[in-house]
Amino acid sequence: MKYNEISHFSHPHHNLKSDFTETPFKCDGCKEVGIGSHYKCSSSSYCNFDLHTHCAVPSATITHPFYTKCAFQFLSRPPGPEARYCNACQKDVAGFVYHCKLCGFDLHPCCAKLPMVLDDGEIKLYLYKKVSAPCHRCGRKGNSWSYRSSCKKYNLHVACVREMLVDSWHEIYSGNGCGAGGKTYTGSRRLESRIPSLKGTLQSHNHKKSKGKAQKCCEMAGLALQFVVSAVLGDPTTLIAGLVVIKLGSSSGKHSLSTRLWHN
Repeated sequence: MKYNEISHFSHPHHNLKSDFTETPFKCDGCKEVGIGSHYKCSSSSYCNFDLHTHCAVPSATITHPFYTKCAFQFLSRPPGPEARYCNACQKDVAGFVYHCKLCGFDLHPCCAKLPMVLDDGEIKLYLYKKVSAPCHRCGRKGNSWSYRSSCKKYNLHVACVREMLVDSWHEIYSGNGCGAGGKTYTGSRRLESRIPSLKGTLQSHNHKKSKGKAQKCCEMAGLALQFVVSAVLGDPTTLIAGLVVIKLGSSSGKHSLSTRLWHN
């Protein structure tokens, strides 16, 4: 076995090797979308088997600050015959999961590892189990975990960011993703063009706010996207280069803001 390879119970016939991709993949462990650093089949045969890093090298048991009485056990499939959902993002659990037998709570492996604080030196976002203010994308409160700015004015559901990205990629890879004028993009350029669907949401949400407040909201969303993309989609240590660009046009005196993701 090579130094960058591992064996995994879910793919016993071949070793898995560490890899990096800017193309979205479906994790064969938790069945959720992934990108960036991950593990893939090392065989020359086309297995097309991929795992998030968190799914490839999970912890047997974990605890979480939001559930102090819980001990979450890693399971290869959801327990019992009934449908289950992730208590973090409220989405279905269809594969690998951290499950608390005592309380019945479930967490996707990547959701379980979301950072509690996002800090770029200027803006801090804190992960909350539930917030009383509405999300800046969907306009609802909901039960999904949220990132909230330190000033408590800006909120973004983890589920909304994930849903936005998944919807964008679904359009792209089903052949429906087109840019301005019907232009179709490929590769990371397509992703760069399609992912920032928060732009219109933020502009609509902030049309009555001052430019300073609107700018702060966009800065918050840009930072949240950086970390949530890297964490929720399974790459906790690497920010994905060139995937997210949030721009407010500089025409008509509007402020121009561009947020990009770079490798650490």
